[in-house]
Amino acid sequence: MANVLVTGGAGYIGAHACKLLREDGHVPVTYDNLSTGWADSVKFGPLEKGDLFDRARLDAVLARYRPAAVMHFAAFSQVGEAMRDPGKYWRNNVGGSLELIEAAVAAGCLDFVFSSTCATYGDQDGVVLDEDCGQVPLNAYGASKRAIEEILRDFEASHGLKSVIFRYFNVAGADPDAEVGEFHQPETHLIPVMLQAIDGQRDALTIHGTDYDTPDGTCIRDYVHVMDLARAHVLGLDWLRAGKGSRVFNLGTGHGFSVRAVIDQARRVTNREVPFNEGPRRAGDAVRLVSGSSRASAELGWRPERSTLPQMIADAWRWHQNGHFDR
Repeated sequence: MANVLVTGGAGYIGAHACKLLREDGHVPVTYDNLSTGWADSVKFGPLEKGDLFDRARLDAVLARYRPAAVMHFAAFSQVGEAMRDPGKYWRNNVGGSLELIEAAVAAGCLDFVFSSTCATYGDQDGVVLDEDCGQVPLNAYGASKRAIEEILRDFEASHGLKSVIFRYFNVAGADPDAEVGEFHQPETHLIPVMLQAIDGQRDALTIHGTDYDTPDGTCIRDYVHVMDLARAHVLGLDWLRAGKGSRVFNLGTGHGFSVRAVIDQARRVTNREVPFNEGPRRAGDAVRLVSGSSRASAELGWRPERSTLPQMIADAWRWHQNGHFDR
């Protein structure tokens, strides 16, 4: 039906979105510098290797494929690193996104689906997190994403760029067909780190903080299956192509799980013990992040069908056991 430029399409979430775009009849054109993504994750359309700061390369790819829309996933996303080196996040995430937005506008590509994050909300314990909540990020990762949202609004006012912005919660799981899955170097996400510990690929999982004001002392997060998340991005594309206006959507289930609850569930799913250590809090982590929004369901018709904790862990475990982490 249409070419779609997918920045970061060689990464975890982008690769899953590319799969669903192809199933929906589109041609996902991955644009990725492969600094954190993997070429062998690009299975569903062409790969164009390039950096967002290489404007000539970006312009050439846009001219070649003339995409109907952009899906923008490319970003640095490690909270700990963002606390240690905020400049890296401001330069890469904001600067690269600005280059992309300007290039898309120049090419006449005015439909833009943006991968944002619930980290823009910061730590608002006791507050139902919906799209109208204040954005008070705790780290440069969340702050950089908030800044990009503001850039998109400015470019709508000046150039008519329409955007769907997804602020999503913790992404987990893997493609149930095991064609693509989650792999980062270094790995920092709870579920893949936990599976590596179960499988002996690391000594133990470290729980970062056990003294939070939660029932078991560990952080609480709302987990969303990566395939459900990818489906939302296709629905967001459909929203824009139907001529609807810019919109922000939270993507979460409304249910939070503590780190200890995730460990307990992994023990049941894998039938193995989870070796773990207890460590101090990690700077920049919120106590509790859970979505309270139903906007994506009401307006996009989105349903998080695979986003149960047992299903997400089971799908990730299947991917892990297939040996895809051996790079």
